[in-house]
Amino acid sequence: MRVVFKLFATLTDYLPPERRGNCLELDVPDGTTVAGLIARYRVPEKSAHLVLVNGVFVPPSDRASRQLAEGDELAVWPPVAGG
Repeated sequence: MRVVFKLFATLTDYLPPERRGNCLELDVPDGTTVAGLIARYRVPEKSAHLVLVNGVFVPPSDRASRQLAEGDELAVWPPVAGG
């Protein structure tokens, strides 16, 4: 199945160099979970602060069980600090 994976801010460093911008269109097997895809790109769990599937927040407790579906967009942001 095809999904879109987007990483923002400093997390873009975990994407392969051949990507276009901050996102990848990927073919993943059925049953792929949010946590599984994040781990596939070696994004540290503590760095995956805000995780959305199709614009809906996925809490840390649901990421290992939340399966992706055809056409889903998974977006991940790191913790934000400011001043």
